[in-house]
Formats: sequence, C-alpha cells, structure tokens
Amino acid sequence: MQARRMCSLSRRLVELLGDADGYAISMTLSVLTNMLENEYIVISSTTAPKLAEALLPLFDNDDSHVQLLSIDLFFKVMDLVVDEGIKPLKRIVSQSLLPLLFHCHDENRNVAESSREMLICVTRFLKKRKLKQLVKKEKMLKFGKCLLAEDRSRAAEHLRRALPYLYSPQEPLREAAVRFIAIQASKNDAGPFCSNRKIQAHFAQRAEELGSSSGSSETVSQEQHQ
Repeated sequence: MQARRMCSLSRRLVELLGDADGYAISMTLSVLTNMLENEYIVISSTTAPKLAEALLPLFDNDDSHVQLLSIDLFFKVMDLVVDEGIKPLKRIVSQSLLPLLFHCHDENRNVAESSREMLICVTRFLKKRKLKQLVKKEKMLKFGKCLLAEDRSRAAEHLRRALPYLYSPQEPLREAAVRFIAIQASKNDAGPFCSNRKIQAHFAQRAEELGSSSGSSETVSQEQHQ
C-alpha cells in the first residue's frame, strides 16, 4: 500500500522536476530523497525509468546543489527499483555514462567527485566491469575509447550527446567533449560518425572556435578535423 502511494505521489513530483524554477527543482529533489529514505519504500518498474529520465538533464544544471541532489537521487533509483524494473531502467542508466564522464572534470570539486563515484555505481549496475576499473584508476580518456569500442552501434548517439558540452561555460568540460569526439573522429573506420556530416561539421566548427578563443593544447589537430 505504501509503495502504491509512493508511485502515485512521485508521478506528480517527477513532473515538477521539469520546472524552470531552480528553487522548485531543489525542493522537489529533497522531498523525493526524503521519501526514499524510508526502508520499506521500493520504486515500481514504471516509475523508476521515468524518474531516472527526469533526473538526467539535472546533471547539467547550473546550480551545483541541484546537480548533487540529482546524482544522489539517481543512485537511489538504481538501488531501490524492483527486480522486474532493472531491465527497462538500464536503457536510461546507460544514457548517464557520458554526462557523468564529462562531469568528472567539473570545476566544482564536489560535483566532480560525486560524478566519479556515481560512474562507478552506474558501470556496476550495467555490469560493465572494464569501464568500472578504468574509472577506479581514473583513466578517463581510455574510458571514452572503451565506451565507443564496446557500443559501436550507438557511437553516433554518444557523439550527438557530447555536442552540447562543446558549449559548456566550463573549459574543462569543453575540453573533455573535444577529446571524446576526437577519439571517434581520428579513427580511419569512423563509421557512423563519418556518415553523419552534420555532426562532423558541427564538431570541426566548434573545435576551431575553442582553439581560437582559449588557445588550449587540448584542441584537436587539422588532421583530426578532416
């Protein structure tokens, strides 16, 4: 009975996570977190994916407090989902790999550390042992290479998801995105990346903008652009 009440109430709270007001989002995250502290609460197979999906965009929120709350709640969703909800939840959880990878470079130390810890939990949940070991050893560039190698069929999807980070106000996140995209761009058999001219052109243009604005040594070479 309590689980059903949780399901009904959380459905309304999930809608509030899309609110543009930062205070409303923060309060909603706190309420949801407190609800899940109850030892008898479980998350249904229908609620878990919806809640996880609503939390994903908040990893990139401008408010670091919201970021930390959303990451913590994301862990609770994975931990408390009922057994039959694990499989549908994995599809959403796999979408968190790239945002968490980039936020391991976040300028806010707390966000960076929480992202790294969460990345370990996510790779464990997805049973990606090799990726988990790379995070533990803090080999983030190899993590990106391994992610693309293990999931070649979704390479273009990963790259599209990386593009917004080229416009991040944080230089470390921009550089992390450039490095990740360059991994695929520099391969001779780039496959889905080369077939998507829009992604390729967008990356080349943004990489040049970053190079001219920051003069960073992390920008990709002309050979990689081609």
